[in-house]
Amino acid sequence: MDTPEGLSLEIPLINKVVGCRHIVISILHLDSIILMDTTRSKVKKGSTVMEVAPDGVAIITILNPPVNSLSFDVLRSLKESFDQALQRNDVKAIVLTGAKGKFSGGFDISAFGGLREAKERPKPGWLSVEIITDTIEASRKPTVAAIDGLALGGGLEVAMACNARLSTPNAQLGLPELQLGIIPGFGGTQRLPRLVGLTKALEMMLTSKPVKGKEAFSLGLVDGLASPDELVNAARQWAVDILDCRRPWVVSLYKTDKIEPLGEAREILKFARAQARKQAPNLKHPLVCIDVIEEGIVSGPRAGLWKEVEASDELGQSDTSKCLIHIFFAQRGTSKVPGVTDRGLAPRHVKKIAILGGGLMGSGIATALILSNYRVILKEVNEKFLDAGVNRVKANLQSRVKKGNMTKENFEKAISLLKGSLDYESFKDVDMVIEAVIENVSLKQQIFADLEKSCPPHCILASNTSTIDLNLIGERTKSQDRIVGAHFFSPAHVMPLLEIVRTKQTSPQVIVDLLDIAKKIKKTPVVVGNCTGFAVNRMFFPYTQAGLLLVERGVDVYQIDKAVTKFGMPMGPFRLADLVGFGVAVATGTQFIQTFPERSYKSLLIPLLQEDKRAGEATRRGFYLYDDKRKASADPELKNFIEKARSISGVSVDPKLVKLQEKDIIEMIFFPVVNEACRVLDEGIAVKAADLDISAVMGMGFPPYRGGIIFWADSLGSKYIYSRLEKWSEMYGGFFKPCAYLAARAAKGIPLSASMEQTKPRL
Repeated sequence: MDTPEGLSLEIPLINKVVGCRHIVISILHLDSIILMDTTRSKVKKGSTVMEVAPDGVAIITILNPPVNSLSFDVLRSLKESFDQALQRNDVKAIVLTGAKGKFSGGFDISAFGGLREAKERPKPGWLSVEIITDTIEASRKPTVAAIDGLALGGGLEVAMACNARLSTPNAQLGLPELQLGIIPGFGGTQRLPRLVGLTKALEMMLTSKPVKGKEAFSLGLVDGLASPDELVNAARQWAVDILDCRRPWVVSLYKTDKIEPLGEAREILKFARAQARKQAPNLKHPLVCIDVIEEGIVSGPRAGLWKEVEASDELGQSDTSKCLIHIFFAQRGTSKVPGVTDRGLAPRHVKKIAILGGGLMGSGIATALILSNYRVILKEVNEKFLDAGVNRVKANLQSRVKKGNMTKENFEKAISLLKGSLDYESFKDVDMVIEAVIENVSLKQQIFADLEKSCPPHCILASNTSTIDLNLIGERTKSQDRIVGAHFFSPAHVMPLLEIVRTKQTSPQVIVDLLDIAKKIKKTPVVVGNCTGFAVNRMFFPYTQAGLLLVERGVDVYQIDKAVTKFGMPMGPFRLADLVGFGVAVATGTQFIQTFPERSYKSLLIPLLQEDKRAGEATRRGFYLYDDKRKASADPELKNFIEKARSISGVSVDPKLVKLQEKDIIEMIFFPVVNEACRVLDEGIAVKAADLDISAVMGMGFPPYRGGIIFWADSLGSKYIYSRLEKWSEMYGGFFKPCAYLAARAAKGIPLSASMEQTKPRL
């Protein structure tokens, strides 16, 4: 079927490949979800307040900082304020707004857990039908929403129940609920299509992309625009105009002029379903959302509301929602580091940052920094390399201009912040240096020794190394307290994760400074300890090794990759190895084999492929063959290299593994990753299990709707994982041997995320 005109859906819960050495995921755009976490707010239970002006217009204001989220207390208070306004004879009309420049960031996400566990949950329809529809929308006095700042999720749904909406031009309006495994539950599935049309409504809900006030006005989502200073007064006048019949009295739920004829609407919905199944084969809630929208179109909006109530209740109890909400909070918890962020240290003002190395990583880091208005010096060893590095930065920015995400004026402003250098002369006043050269220990040691002499005493000395122990890198210096890892993931200007690696000597002030920089360049920081591979690469080094072990014992390469992508990863271990490149794979793999020889699987398959001048995607030959457009296809010659690797290593085909089921493939690939993650927790490399979850999702593309590596493992149980690994270690050796941390929790039957202290009985 042809794409219905104007409909372009890209569900953002699907992992995608965007870069060279690592995986980038269009995961959750979590910074745009404000559905909302108020647990950090010191303000007590929220409420609304009502003031009645001399002209008879009641101003009802939502008060629940920081974003006026809709807790149950706020919603009860909102109903009480409306009931009072409707009963008072001196109230002729109502304006609904939010305090301190924010209408409402949406329903309080911290209440979801309580909703699942509460024995007495609100009766079905209490929020959507009784409050939003039968109180606000059914008001016999005209109601106008005055929207500034945010109207997201439930906030927008409340606004859509009003008879009109006025907005500031830059306010954000959207329904991002699908990013949490749920659907709009306050009538959004019924009112948004009637206000903006079915095509645009599907796009906004399925992609979770908000629109600004100016676009909302052009769509018909808001009825007028006003400046922040004039907004409430303009809304007051609009309400009076409705009362005096100078403006229409509109009930959004029963608008029909934007809804396509039934046949055309069904075609649009059919296409949306096909897109959802293609992009999100493991997810149910996008399809449920489409079904609920269709119910309202076919059977009427009231029937649609009740189907929305039923579906919302069911999805709110789902494993997918639990996983995505866990990831939501995990991301927000990474910036709290015990012993560091609780000391009251303020971040120092970092103005100028130097980067050593203008390759893919260095140029990507430079791009991320100048986009956030940092002055950057890019150093290379010669003019040729320097020009190439600067051109990479320009290409990164030009790509944004081409996509409409950056103006030419802002391009010029950003590139003006970048200066090239061939020596250390300009490093005398830098506040931070990030080394981003090749993974060579002796080269990095020399660089850090030079940096100590060339940079001011306060300068942070950071390395972007992905695997090498920082103590090795800095052993020729006397500045261990200011040496830190700043591990970006490629492409650095796109990938959302930043690993901040601390040694035992790294100053807490340096960590606080990097947390601040991460926030300013819009990265999610995870503070980890120092070891080979740190958190992400250390956890996932068994990922490809497990695949190689299975292949040498008879499992098909392409069957493994297919099972892993079906599980939800952006790509399987062999397609990933091709993307990364065999040179990088061997270099990093060697680091792990040297550090953890007792539990590393040493395969000759990749070296044998290298002898045949195969290096992965870059040479169009690796585990796959690649055409001119870099589309991958199976290589019939691969079996010859596998047989040769078996012959040299003395490994024989295991008949049990030849017919391995998808479930078993997933477990044999990922349980060693879980096992290593347990070691990372046990050694204190990660502060908490949730940090490893967000690291796996944002750094390696682990499916967010499975909650991260530890959260997923806990859903299966420590006893089960231990028993499987123990069995495989007896059959295939130490690679699968369960670690002590896992064994201890399996013996007690407790989650991997729980500390043993948490399980001790209290007297």
